[in-house]
Amino acid sequence: MNVKLLRILFFSLLVSTSFAQTKAPSSFGPVPSDNQIVWQNMESYAFVHFSLNTYTDQSWGFGNEDVKLFNPEKADCRQWARICKEAGLKGIIITAKHHCGFCLWPSKYTEYSVKNAPWKNGKGDMVREMADACKEYGLKLGIYLSPWDRNCADYGKPEYITYFRNQLTELLTNYGPVFEVWFDGANGGNGYYGGANETRTIDRKTYYDWKNTYELIHKLQPNCLIWNDGGDRGDLRWVGTEAGYVGETNWSLLNATGEVEWNMLHFGLENGNAWVPAEVNTSIRPEWFYHPSEDTKVKTVPQLMDLYYNSIGRNGTMLLNFPIMPNGLIHPNDEKAAQEFGKAVKETFAVNLVSKKKANASNVRGNAKEFGADKAIDSSQDTYWATDDAVSKASLTIDLGKPTLFNRFLAQEYIRLGQRVKAFTVEAFVDGKWVEVAKGTTIGYKRILRFPSVKATQVRLSITDSKSCPLISNVGLYNAPSFLNAPSIIRNQSGEISITTDDIGPLFYYTTDGSAPTPKSKKYDAPVQTEGKVTVKAISYDPGTGKSSPVRTEEFDICRKEWKIVGINDEKSKAILDGNTSTAWHQSREKKMPVDLVIDLGKEHNLCGFRYFPDQGMWGPGIITHYQFYVSADNIEWKLMSEGEFSNIKNNPLWQIKKFAPVKARYIKFTALKNTEENNTTGYAEVDVITN
Repeated sequence: MNVKLLRILFFSLLVSTSFAQTKAPSSFGPVPSDNQIVWQNMESYAFVHFSLNTYTDQSWGFGNEDVKLFNPEKADCRQWARICKEAGLKGIIITAKHHCGFCLWPSKYTEYSVKNAPWKNGKGDMVREMADACKEYGLKLGIYLSPWDRNCADYGKPEYITYFRNQLTELLTNYGPVFEVWFDGANGGNGYYGGANETRTIDRKTYYDWKNTYELIHKLQPNCLIWNDGGDRGDLRWVGTEAGYVGETNWSLLNATGEVEWNMLHFGLENGNAWVPAEVNTSIRPEWFYHPSEDTKVKTVPQLMDLYYNSIGRNGTMLLNFPIMPNGLIHPNDEKAAQEFGKAVKETFAVNLVSKKKANASNVRGNAKEFGADKAIDSSQDTYWATDDAVSKASLTIDLGKPTLFNRFLAQEYIRLGQRVKAFTVEAFVDGKWVEVAKGTTIGYKRILRFPSVKATQVRLSITDSKSCPLISNVGLYNAPSFLNAPSIIRNQSGEISITTDDIGPLFYYTTDGSAPTPKSKKYDAPVQTEGKVTVKAISYDPGTGKSSPVRTEEFDICRKEWKIVGINDEKSKAILDGNTSTAWHQSREKKMPVDLVIDLGKEHNLCGFRYFPDQGMWGPGIITHYQFYVSADNIEWKLMSEGEFSNIKNNPLWQIKKFAPVKARYIKFTALKNTEENNTTGYAEVDVITN
């Protein structure tokens, strides 16, 4: 073989080797569908909760609420859509039917709908108005249809599945494109059921025949995604809490079949065989439906930004709920918070400090330009920095050109080819040396890390562990404005008010006369003694910047100084009355339910309700779901004032408020009938009364 031929063969081999090396990486593990990619790019969207519950001040309707209650005289879906648009949200999921069975559209399969309500003389269709408003404001439409129906006489029978699918068909054929169908996980229990007034249980894994229901959805709406916590794997998953966060480690994977435990919901499954990403749902208020008592409990901008970082910033999407008032509008407090939140997100991510900078990497796939380090900072999600197949650890360094101040780091993987990164660090080049400023585990669609502001000339992303060669499509660096958190306000049993915050260094100013606090109000220096009913409003204030936090408002009823727990000789039980919702007391499992908690109020009061706050541990032990509440003048003769359930308390363990007709009493008895765990543990963080 002559030298010329050898040279030709060598050159051909070199070219072919280079070509093979610079081929795009193969996909690794499960990958998202095109519909899931579109959904993930939405990042944030809204819930709106509106039903007969809105008029009865309940969390869940029983199914027997009077349809005549529904008459929102100012209903305006365009207002809802405008507010969501201003908040930066990309779609709205409307609760077309909640558990009570009342339909916001004129379903031809039930009389329990808007067609028999006084609103618009029975000619209204809230789903139609929502669809039209979404179209006008460029938002996508989603549908919430509760599988559980406490009104329908056929619920629990085979006939109900036909009814359920008929309603689903109405919703998916009459209102245009639907981006997501949302099936709540609450299934079976006590209800009206056409007058039966009984408890019905179903096997949520088999009763709905989800396989055929899903086929119907895909036939009617090919681009629609399915969220389901009801026993069969949909396209999206719940994260195990309604508090607004997913795990810092968050894989977009689960197994296609098999049981799903809480840690799988919250963190995903690293080696799962199906792409099932996380949707983080929470409400802008404590509860999902509107309650007047929560008008001062709307989440503040700092709280909403925390939600953003703990959902979108952890490889999830954010589903933010707006409760609709009885008049059919979003409350002004919610509107203001949403608008300020949208503005804050825009301001935070307005300037990417790595834009038009220079980047280099420790390894570039085949040394090819199409996979170079610059592809991670070119603002395109369709290009990416990639390493050779054998490389699972690599670094990307960005030269900022001059000392630059930043406190946020963003990274995105090219998830069309799978989720790969298991661990990474972020370092800043400060005063001639590298300093680690943050570290994380998974990245996925998007990961955002927060840290104290640092000024550096370079920043380095180091992938320290990856399931396959890392593919980074986007890196961002931002200098986010700082926010002061609203302080917390608690009153202990003796009546002392304490004001605190996790922030370092701010001053506190407060009022007790209902006026808005300012830096000219009373300055808080030590606990403040109060008596009787009082409304406390407070702000944090930074004298260095002149910035104030949002206002925190807490309303306290009668002082509990004279209260005593009767018949319990456990010093720890004082946690029930200490005013601190972070402390709790649990009755022994040896005491089988029902169990009584008796409290002596010290003297007679005019009572008209009570409040219960459960243990705040994740799905804490002894959370009471069913109760009875009695009053007495002498601790001998008792009168039952309220009984029932605390709806959704397992997933949303907040203050439970129950009202009743005014009555004079000195003693109260709270009887626990059932808890979330179906055992005998009974837990209380706080118990309080409402006076007339």
